[in-house]
Amino acid sequence: MKYLARLSLRYWFAWLVLFYGVWLFLIAQGDNLALALENWSMALAMALGSYAAGSTPMGGGTVGFPVLVLLFDMPASLGRDFSFAVQSIGMVSASLFILCRRQQLAWSMLRGALLGSLLATPAGILLFAPLIPELWVKLSFAVLWGSFGIFHLYRLSEITDCEHEGDPQCPTDFRVGLLLGAFAGFCVVAVTGVGVDMLVYAALVLLSRVDLKVAIPTSVVIMAFCSVLGVLVKSLAGDWQPGVFGNWLAAAPVVALGAPLGVFVVSLIGRKPTLLIVASLCVVQLVWTCISEEEALRGYGGVLVILALLICLAGFEWLRALGLRRERGRQVLDHGHGKYESVEADTVLVQGFK
Repeated sequence: MKYLARLSLRYWFAWLVLFYGVWLFLIAQGDNLALALENWSMALAMALGSYAAGSTPMGGGTVGFPVLVLLFDMPASLGRDFSFAVQSIGMVSASLFILCRRQQLAWSMLRGALLGSLLATPAGILLFAPLIPELWVKLSFAVLWGSFGIFHLYRLSEITDCEHEGDPQCPTDFRVGLLLGAFAGFCVVAVTGVGVDMLVYAALVLLSRVDLKVAIPTSVVIMAFCSVLGVLVKSLAGDWQPGVFGNWLAAAPVVALGAPLGVFVVSLIGRKPTLLIVASLCVVQLVWTCISEEEALRGYGGVLVILALLICLAGFEWLRALGLRRERGRQVLDHGHGKYESVEADTVLVQGFK
């Protein structure tokens, strides 16, 4: 098996050769080298972002978006478009590395999420995202990832203790993935450039109680797929925000290696320290956003942000409660029959909705 993994890694190295060849060709054109050097700070920021993309359920845009929007005071739409562009390299590189290493994935939910996001993401980019004001894009990102960070900070031990490897043929996981892929593709990814990875990951660890070593690589693959979709739609529509190309030129060669490095290093040091750091950064960017938009959040604006944060946290807790009920049902079946019968376990899950 190790020989097969080494053999498969040749395909990943071939991808790197192809990418860096194209990147060097672009750099050689006109003043693109000067443009890349002008955006060196984004390359530095994405060194951290790409590591997080490969080692956590948070795409590279989770770092790139707040750096551009909060630190450099760029439009939120630029942060979203940059997330698509940079993740189409970093997350794809990490996904190929994962597949070449033959890491286990939660295929049932992944197949559903891929199918659900296939049409929903382009539709969301073209029809829904243009309707959302810049401030709402910024606040949506801040609240979604802030709630995710808060939840991890007080549930981290429980999340990292999950050991179930998932059922590749579970019909409920497929349906959940289908719904999440469609919802996240249309309402979240289309607006912020990230998010489907986090929602699929949350469903896997909270609802299906899947081990992080399976859930995180699965989230990387679905985010890579949605990022490529985003790039295709944006390119065909000619709707890229000014400034994306320069930042991409600077960051792309970093993330092509940084995201796979995150996949590899975290297998050596464990995911708990990395998740703790990134979750803390998610909370910091939420606070930072609220401070920077203090004037807009006065009065009802601040109340709405708090309400949205509580709704997100309640949603995570609801998934966790259903997951615990489902896990107890699986344990009963394991004890009584010596194996996991997915159909009977799904009955337990359905009862949890009642």
